[in-house]
Amino acid sequence: MSKTQTQAQSRLRKAAGAPEGFLTVRDLRVHFPTDDGLVKSVDGLNFTLEKGKTLGIVGESGSGKSVTSLSIMGLHRTGTKRGAPQISGEVWLDGEELIGADPDRVRQLRGQKMAMIFQDPLTAMHPYYTVGAQIVEGYRAHHPGASKKEARRRAVEMLDRVGIPQPDKRVDAYPHEFSGGMRQRAMIAMALVNDPSLLIADEPTTALDVTVQAQILDLIRDLQQEFGSAVIIITHDLGVVAELADDILVMYGGKCIERGPADTLFESPEHPYTWGLLGSMPRLDRELQERLVPVKGTPPSLINVPSGCAFHPRCPYAGLTGGRSTTEVPSLAEAAPGHHAACHIPAAERHRIFTDEIAPRL
Repeated sequence: MSKTQTQAQSRLRKAAGAPEGFLTVRDLRVHFPTDDGLVKSVDGLNFTLEKGKTLGIVGESGSGKSVTSLSIMGLHRTGTKRGAPQISGEVWLDGEELIGADPDRVRQLRGQKMAMIFQDPLTAMHPYYTVGAQIVEGYRAHHPGASKKEARRRAVEMLDRVGIPQPDKRVDAYPHEFSGGMRQRAMIAMALVNDPSLLIADEPTTALDVTVQAQILDLIRDLQQEFGSAVIIITHDLGVVAELADDILVMYGGKCIERGPADTLFESPEHPYTWGLLGSMPRLDRELQERLVPVKGTPPSLINVPSGCAFHPRCPYAGLTGGRSTTEVPSLAEAAPGHHAACHIPAAERHRIFTDEIAPRL
């Protein structure tokens, strides 16, 4: 597709009602047919992200976080084969809709306009090729006129930018010759080699010790400021996004159950599940008064999601809803400007519970 055709298609998409936000997700649903039933990994997700901002998506394993990121990147299998995901809704990136877009167009955007840092770089990177060769390949894929020498110079530059010592030598090392933190830095260099406008980091610090975690998060923040990109941080740990995210989206059972500005969500969370996540997170700025309280029970099966509010079997306050939590799916309602929560407990009662019972323990 020529540049002129691409620009023409972009204008048509914008004329057809493209949203103003840089990244907008509308009613995204990703369902996987299995022998046991339909797995509703993502079930009606909506959010918007502007350039230069960071969105933290948090939730337990199986809540739909990673499936969301793979859907944005267009990395799910498609087609009519049995087991292929059923994907619907809209994902708009800078005026272009990706769910219904031609796969070749999505492939052009992937790596160039959007990129992803995977959870485990040792499995995401090819063990038989040097780190430099893999960065070079990604660069030349979107710069076909670049020579090998130019691409290698770009690879060394990126390794240096992410803080890898002696980048002119380490460019010829293999992934297994890097430590865990250095591999993650190399993965970031690979993701940013084409200056993408959207960067998705899926659990970027899970396998790293706390010191290296802080270094990686600081690196992502510094690079975002340098490139002005939009960033999505996907994690199960609210502590990871406490100082990094501008906004936070909490997922449970494939749905968004709370979203809002990071400061607001930490100071006055509205959903009992968010209270549980905060209560199970250790605080380093104060003395521990009592044991951490985990969220009781286990995450729901995405094949047999509980009726009504998916969290009600684990919610200690479900009895305050007059039975609605077991029969009605709550919708996201505004609790404060820009702050929404999906909960049947009356707002005044939620405020009382948080003030009297939850906040003193946090």
